[in-house]
Amino acid sequence: MTEPAQSVGLLLWRDGADGVDGVDVLLGHMGGPFWARKDLGAWSIPKGLVEPDDPSPIATAEREFAEELGQPAPAAPDDVPDLDLGSHRAGRKVIHVLARRGDLDPTVATGGTFTIEWPPRSGQQQSFPEVDRAEWLSLDEARPALAGNQQVFLDRLEEALAGSR
Repeated sequence: MTEPAQSVGLLLWRDGADGVDGVDVLLGHMGGPFWARKDLGAWSIPKGLVEPDDPSPIATAEREFAEELGQPAPAAPDDVPDLDLGSHRAGRKVIHVLARRGDLDPTVATGGTFTIEWPPRSGQQQSFPEVDRAEWLSLDEARPALAGNQQVFLDRLEEALAGSR
């Protein structure tokens, strides 16, 4: 039996924009023609596959964050350590997520691209952005927007922050 692929992501969070106790998270809308007209379930935590030379999970998470959003992840603040939100099996891969307090302007997100045959069976190759836009969403907004296999990480973030405040 083949071992599942390992994926690591970095979930950036900040105090809610509405000024109350809430939290906002930075998510990316999946790019490409399949997701173009979808919103619910079409958002993702910036993440990607572990490479053999990645020295640590946080190195993978920071590399993938930069690849998908086109800018480096903000440095972790000295007074708020990264949170390990654990792993979750999602089909043929295991997703591991770390959460970091930070801020970033999502309007300047310009990440990498991928190439597929499009339209299908046309023989033509087209490039599409991995993430076509990024936005800060409250946890209540993020839950229905986030791909179902990643929603567990919002619950884990909320639990971890409740225990530290």
